[in-house]
Amino acid sequence: MAKESKKMKSEGTPLYTIPGLTTEQGGEIATLLQDRLNALTDLHLTLKHIHWNVVGPHFVAVHEMLDPQVDAVREMSDTTAERIATLGLSPVGTPGALVADRGWDDYSLGRAGAIEHLGALDLVYSGVIEDHRKAIEATDDLDLVTQDMLIAQAGQLEQFHWFVRAHLETTGGQLATAGASSEVEAKEQAGRAGAKRKSA
Repeated sequence: MAKESKKMKSEGTPLYTIPGLTTEQGGEIATLLQDRLNALTDLHLTLKHIHWNVVGPHFVAVHEMLDPQVDAVREMSDTTAERIATLGLSPVGTPGALVADRGWDDYSLGRAGAIEHLGALDLVYSGVIEDHRKAIEATDDLDLVTQDMLIAQAGQLEQFHWFVRAHLETTGGQLATAGASSEVEAKEQAGRAGAKRKSA
């Protein structure tokens, strides 16, 4: 007997949606938000993973900086899931569905120095924020309430990204991770820049 797919998606046309939207529009927005829910769920788990695995001289500062970010991103996930339900579809939050539906790989670092993790996290935040901004643009003519939610989330994510980048920035305003195209590359660039700072 064939194994039933464990992949569930929040997509399709709901039987009802928010007044003022068609059910097709409600379904389109809910599907877009499912992608954001997957990204936010993945982000808060990644932040917690870094929190557990960061080491080195900046351990306490980075360890303590990340927990409020974890809590805030988890709250964003909850708000996003509830918006999907409000639009008339079922939000999907199971690990298997997230892995099956996402378009990115797992975070690639384990135990590593604080600056190295922040180098990789710079790229993670960049990806999440870029996709949030695309979702903001996509909701412009569809649903301003959903757009407001996404804008508020993007503002907070951008502030957290700034916190991360402040550890990677030189006094001249250059990022140690500039031009990095993978988490491993960003880790190595950030690590080299950190070593230079120590020896200077």
